[in-house]
Amino acid sequence: MKINLNTFEGLNTPYYILEEARLRRNLALIKNVAEEAGVEIILAFKAFALWKTFHIFREYISSTTASSLSEARLAYEEFGSKAHTFSPAYTDYEIDDIVRCSSHLTFNSLSQYERYHNRVKDIDSSLSIGLRVNPEYSEVGTDLYNPCAVGTRFGVTADKLPDVLPSDIDGFHCHCHCESGADVFVRTLSHITEKFDRWFSQIKWINFGGGHLMTRKDYDIPLLIKTLKDFHKKYPHLKIIMEPGSAFAWQTGPLVAQVIDIVEDRGIRTAIVNVSFTCHMPDCLEMPYMPAIRGAETLEESENKDKYGEKNVYRIGGNSCLSGDFMGLWRFSHELAIGENIIFEDMIHYTTVKTNTFNGITHPSIAIVHVDGEMEILRSFGYEDYKNRMD
Repeated sequence: MKINLNTFEGLNTPYYILEEARLRRNLALIKNVAEEAGVEIILAFKAFALWKTFHIFREYISSTTASSLSEARLAYEEFGSKAHTFSPAYTDYEIDDIVRCSSHLTFNSLSQYERYHNRVKDIDSSLSIGLRVNPEYSEVGTDLYNPCAVGTRFGVTADKLPDVLPSDIDGFHCHCHCESGADVFVRTLSHITEKFDRWFSQIKWINFGGGHLMTRKDYDIPLLIKTLKDFHKKYPHLKIIMEPGSAFAWQTGPLVAQVIDIVEDRGIRTAIVNVSFTCHMPDCLEMPYMPAIRGAETLEESENKDKYGEKNVYRIGGNSCLSGDFMGLWRFSHELAIGENIIFEDMIHYTTVKTNTFNGITHPSIAIVHVDGEMEILRSFGYEDYKNRMD
């Protein structure tokens, strides 16, 4: 069916809606960066794993990155190529299957490398082994998302590396960004180089991880390309890999929900919707951050307590039993009505892979709107999906 992408009029149940035109725009930009800079950019499943769209991705990229056996299988079986795989720690009962689905395998510690490197090479001698390193520098402001915070469990610091790397270590993996700009990458890269360049002659590739939000409107693409080219000139033997997650699905579609009740307590009005922050938008509570709602002005609650009770100002409450399943405040242009659509912007990356079935709340359907305006439902959810998670 045709759908109005401005209002989503006619929808009366929740949907994650991916807009193909926006996705292709991001993919084309990423492909252009990769070609201009002479690097490989691959999709991180932790941010986007909607496999029914992989045929679109394969028009622009050729590889993906995984962090578990399930993600590695998804790469091999559904994307059609072996994964660049990293895990904080591999297990005896999964690593063999992970290797069979991987072209690259990065170890998080030297102890994991020592335990498994011979075993994985016996399974696949062509497998490229990497080691995650920690430059001890990151500009990620929220510790929950900062892989270089003090006490981190991620990566090996320079002082723990031997002067001569084991001969079967082909590359370094370094991830220290989160929705960051090119200027942050420039500053971070100087720390990576300062800490680890004495080993660069011993490796074949370097993976600069994710968090490079190159599809954001204000991202400095020319600076990114220049930085990557300059690095390649200095170290021409190193293949450069990047594995952003958010960048691929950034601003590619909303979560559309409906108002199902409006309640008031002590002057605070809450519009309850048929989705949940804790179930369907968990990053909002984890980070936390206030999602944009189409047609509404975001108000910082801590600074706008005087707005409680003001006309057209609401909290938005989720439909779970968690007391803190709400956010606010937002100012709308009108009084909200039961059945009205609430459109949470930019809810495709990360959100769609982090949802859960707490309380058995029906999961939003997943749909794609093709470039011709036709909406195709890719997946609907019901009781069996909740029940089967408990099997």
